[in-house]
Amino acid sequence: MNEQSTPLMRQYAAVKKEHPNALVFFRLGDFYEMFFEDAVVGARELQITLTSRNKEKGAKIPMCGIPYHAAEGYIAKLIRKGFKVALCEQMEDPKQAKTLVRREVTRVITPGTAAEIAAPAEESNFLAAVTEAGGAVGFAALELSTGEFRATEFRGGDAARRVLEEMQQLRPKEVLFASSMPLFAAGRASLLNSGETQWERPAWAETPLDDWVFAPDHAIPLLENHFGVLSLEGFGLAGRPAAATAAGAILHYARTTQRGTLHHVDRIGFFERQDCLVLDAVTVRNLELVEPLFSGEDAGSTLFRSLDATATPMGKRLLRAWLLRPSLDRGEIEARLDAVEAWIRDTLVREDLRCPLQEVLDLERQLSRVTLETANPRDLLSMAGSLAQLPKVRATLAKLDTPRIRALRDGIDELADLRQRIEETLADEPPLTLADGNVIRKGVDAQLDELRDLRHNGRQYIAHIEHRERERTKIGSLKVKFNQVFGYYLEVSKPNLHLVPADYERKQTLVNAERFTTPELKEYESKVLDAQERIVEIERRLFQELRSSIAAEAKRIRQTTRAIAETDVLSSFAHVAAMRGYTRPQFDDSGDLEIRQGRHPVIEGHTAMGGRFIPNDLFLNRATDAILVLTGPNMGGKSTYLRQTALLVILAQMGSFVPAQSM
Repeated sequence: MNEQSTPLMRQYAAVKKEHPNALVFFRLGDFYEMFFEDAVVGARELQITLTSRNKEKGAKIPMCGIPYHAAEGYIAKLIRKGFKVALCEQMEDPKQAKTLVRREVTRVITPGTAAEIAAPAEESNFLAAVTEAGGAVGFAALELSTGEFRATEFRGGDAARRVLEEMQQLRPKEVLFASSMPLFAAGRASLLNSGETQWERPAWAETPLDDWVFAPDHAIPLLENHFGVLSLEGFGLAGRPAAATAAGAILHYARTTQRGTLHHVDRIGFFERQDCLVLDAVTVRNLELVEPLFSGEDAGSTLFRSLDATATPMGKRLLRAWLLRPSLDRGEIEARLDAVEAWIRDTLVREDLRCPLQEVLDLERQLSRVTLETANPRDLLSMAGSLAQLPKVRATLAKLDTPRIRALRDGIDELADLRQRIEETLADEPPLTLADGNVIRKGVDAQLDELRDLRHNGRQYIAHIEHRERERTKIGSLKVKFNQVFGYYLEVSKPNLHLVPADYERKQTLVNAERFTTPELKEYESKVLDAQERIVEIERRLFQELRSSIAAEAKRIRQTTRAIAETDVLSSFAHVAAMRGYTRPQFDDSGDLEIRQGRHPVIEGHTAMGGRFIPNDLFLNRATDAILVLTGPNMGGKSTYLRQTALLVILAQMGSFVPAQSM
């Protein structure tokens, strides 16, 4: 950029220098503009017109723009393609700025931090980090749109491979690592190019960061401070510096790119792969647990779609998580099965529960928008609508009595205080943005009500002043008028000047009349001209206070969403089992696997409309029947039989009933 560039372009250049790897959305009035190479890329990827500025000076600057109120859709398109977007906002009112409007980058949206434009309801949008510390490889993942945060670490010669296996299953959208870390530079390349395993090319965006971000003495205290603890022992991270460092690096990145408080990220869990039934990426793909084997195939061919009868987005994500990580804890499995059995026995209670659940929206992602300060008035009102269903859910859960159902009921906080505050603060039908006004309900703020009355009843007030002054001065032709130059004034014709009272201040002399003002009229003029700006300012302050008060209760909301999600999944298990004649699997310590009259849960769903799946049996044990040899012609059903067995085991260890006479 040459010396003759404008102050605006120099301001843009400074912003771009700070964010060289992001497309800078530079706010100019009602548009976000992109310039130079960003404009070329943006126009190509968004299929919008590429224009230019400074053409008259002979130095054309490529330029393209999008309306700021419609930016979310454009940003989502760029994020899905792996780009990063830096939002550079106007930090002061252009009308009040005496020089160039001050602008700052308020947020950087990346593939792993796009909380408000995240994946579909049933999918997670993980931001991951990998690091090396204390002789181990640490791995952490944060779902910023829901607050789910987890970490682990691996040791030994196969640590790199095990991390990559975890990432292949988790499928993060973005991976952070230290610039000097060799794991991604060499280790991943050798694994991906080897013929030993069926690795897929990664679909995640890779973001190298400065090495100091991954220094344990920086990352671990950052994590402790965020959770307000002196030690990470309560989260299972004490003595695990690699896992804690990876988690701290994620937190640093999230804070750097986001402008909110991250109140909804209120916990982190350490996990071991052996804590659950280990399903590697190849197994997940071949069994078609969550995605069809071949792209373009019907998604209904997956176990997830076949089993999904959940009513809430949180339930869908939990169902997917349980599918990918079935439990190995027999007590946990039995507790889930007890709850499912209770709901199967009482059809009316089960259906009564599903009705309010269907009215609960995505509270987890709504909460993230609140804490990241991107929630708009309609987001909060829809959150209140979801909270209104919680008493109905709790009342229905009280009708059944198993340990797990009692725990779920106790875990649901009705959050009546938050719902009441939202409903008492926001208008019944608020606009999408604060700039449109009429967001706050009448009666919340006396000054706001006065300004609104002033704005809406201005003509009546002026008529009142005019009538009163005519009576006081006995000047029948006196008029109150307004123009852009002089504002409000009282106009008196020349023959009546002798009746003008002493408190009138002369403003302008005309040929046939004089114009005056009064302290009252000056005050009113100031109020009227400033009313709209002050209304928006007050409404913004009140809305931000409301949003902050909700963010402060993030822990309560998160606890409730977890209970709602599990209630949804377990009751949906019961619904599917009741509709399809599933039975409860039995667990013992014999080492036997016995299935009588088993059916394939996915194929059975496809044949339910006319065909018939022929049930079959299976018996395996550790001693006499450890191996089963299948023979038969092609298309005879051998692979179906194998997959059916695996799917039934997964269903059972998720805590679901199974399609079999007994198992």
